[in-house]
This record gives sequence, C-alpha cells and structure tokens, in this order.
Amino acid sequence: MTALLESPAAPAAPESHPPVRGWKPILWTLPPVLVVLLIAVYPIGRVLLESTRTKDGAPGTGTWTSVLGEELFRNALWRTVSIAVSSTIGCLVLGTFLAIVLAFIPFPGSQVVGRLIDTVLTLPSFLVTLAFTFLYGTAGAVNALIGEITGSTEPALNFLSTPWGVILAEITFFTPFVVRPLLAAFAQLPREQLDVASSLGASPWRVLRQVVMPEAWPALAAGGSLVLLLTLNEFGIVLFTGAKGVITLPALIYTRGIVTFDLPGAAVLATVQVLLSLSLYIGYRVIFARLTGNRKES
Repeated sequence: MTALLESPAAPAAPESHPPVRGWKPILWTLPPVLVVLLIAVYPIGRVLLESTRTKDGAPGTGTWTSVLGEELFRNALWRTVSIAVSSTIGCLVLGTFLAIVLAFIPFPGSQVVGRLIDTVLTLPSFLVTLAFTFLYGTAGAVNALIGEITGSTEPALNFLSTPWGVILAEITFFTPFVVRPLLAAFAQLPREQLDVASSLGASPWRVLRQVVMPEAWPALAAGGSLVLLLTLNEFGIVLFTGAKGVITLPALIYTRGIVTFDLPGAAVLATVQVLLSLSLYIGYRVIFARLTGNRKES
C-alpha cells in the first residue's frame, strides 16, 4: 500500500551535449572578411604606412611634424569643418521644412516633388555645381536677366567662388539625405495621436513640437550625421565651383598627392581626414544609441 502511494520517480534529464561547430561557418565568413581587408583595411593601412615616411622614402615622423605645423593645413582644417557644419545646419533646417510640408500639408504635385527629391539622390554632386554656374555664375542666366533690367554690365551675383557658394551648393545637393529619413519617420507616426492632440485644442505648432518632432529625432540625427560626414569629405563641389580661396582637406589632399606628387604629405592629410570622419561616426553612434535608449525607457 505504501508503495502504491509513493509517486513515481521522475525521469532522468537527458544529457546535454555542447553543439558541435564545424568548419562551414568559418568558411562562409572568410570571403566577406577578405573583401573588407582588401578594399578597406589594406588601403587605410597603406596610407598610414606612407605617412610615416619622408619625401626621400626614409622612415620617420618628420612629415607629420612638417604638415601639421603648416598654416595651410590649419586653414584647410578650419575651412573643412566650418563648411561641413554650416551645410549640415542648412540641410537640417531646409530638409525638416520640406519633409513637414510634404508629409502633413498635401498640395497638388506633392508626389512629383517627392520624386524629384529622390532623383537628386542619384545624381553626381558636380551636376548641381554646374547648374549653379549656369544660373548664378557671372555669365549665368540670373545675372544676364538682372543686367537687362538694370542695364549694368557688372555681375550682380558673384558668390560661387566664395565659401557661401560651396555651402549653398552642398545644401542643395545634400538636403534630400535629410528629407528622406524624416518622411519615413513621419509615415510611421500614428495619425490617431495627431487627431487626439488636435481634438484637445492643441495648435498645429504645439502638435508639431510635442508630438511630431519627438518621434522624428532619431531620423533627424541619422540624416544630419550622414550629411555631416558627406560634406566633410566632399571634393567635387569644391573643385567645380572653382573657388580658389576655398581650400578644404580633400582639395589639399588632391593638390599634395596629384599636383605636387607629395605622397607622404598627402598620406598625412588623408590620415587626419580618416580620423576626423571616424570620430564623427563614433559620436553619431553614441548619440543615436542614447536617443533610442531614452525613447525605449519612456
């Protein structure tokens, strides 16, 4: 009787065996690793190695000391950062405005405007500069029209060869990189939130400030950081504007490496450019992680 009341013994747990790892996963990872090493790591490593040589090929840090001590380098670095920051701010302001209009203020032809913005993403940057030259150059259409109206033979607009010309061209070309992620973020915003906020008497500006923009901060940060990286490394617009006084780091690298054939000096400048880009990218990742973390906590 006692034996009948006793509960049956629990079955023995099956023995756990560690998963057997074969060589196939490693073989599948080798091709992409080799491609990355070939197209990314090797060129950067070669540039770093070249920067540690002098003009006569001897190893040493004299090239670094010489290049970093030049006033031309400091001016180019300042010009690069100032143009990139100014262009990014302009792209953020103009891109946010265009995205809000396209997403929340329907008008005839809005889809056509959206398609045109997408088309700009497929064009090379120098085409925008050429268009600026045809429109706002000293012999462009706008100056010709102003000359016919005023009778003046001097060009009224002459800003393309200045930093402002480069900044305006970069804003025109890189603004779609802000508009597109913002439109994607606005499309995921529940319309019920907007309807509830409007029904409670909130003004459009308050809805935009307290409902729409908090949801768009990650997209705005992503677009702005991308524009900052692209403008920091932009060379075509600077070259095609013909701005002789606008010397950026990419333009200086081109001059050192191609014109004067100073490969060690160009390698030093390229290394500084890479370090600057990597620093901005790491900063973007940290800020983006904090923004997304705060949204999840809230």
